Amino acid sequence: MSTVFTLAVESPRQPAVRALIDELDAYQIPLYPIESHHGIDIEALCAPEVHFLVARDASGEAQACGAVLVAPVDGEPAGELKRMYVRPALRGQGLGRLILQALEQHARQQDAKRLYLETGCRQPEALGLYERAGFVRIGPFGAYAEDPLSVFMMKELE
Repeated sequence: MSTVFTLAVESPRQPAVRALIDELDAYQIPLYPIESHHGIDIEALCAPEVHFLVARDASGEAQACGAVLVAPVDGEPAGELKRMYVRPALRGQGLGRLILQALEQHARQQDAKRLYLETGCRQPEALGLYERAGFVRIGPFGAYAEDPLSVFMMKELE
């Protein structure tokens, strides 16, 4: 039996959504030293240029989230993925792909030409998702510096 999820733009300030972000941090913090953490905080996720999505299951429980920050990169409108997270028990069911597609669509609607992301080299599930979605590895972009634990990726938006 497949699970049905609904996606909606929601505030990251909600307790259930904060819990998802706390789970993401609890997963990532042990994997990388502090200088290799590039996540943005709750207040930054509430900025007007950030589109924050939450996936809820049929019972209404928040199970996944993701955001896209639309801002210029190298002088062109671009999107940057932030705070993508799917609870481990639900991985492999297409939920991450669903969120990613919705964030890509939003970026296109904002005239973004490319979609960028930074993720860690010790997150094979995330890397697989992004590679299957057509992202390619690149060097650092925007304000990021070279980091041996970071993987920088980009996808051209049609």
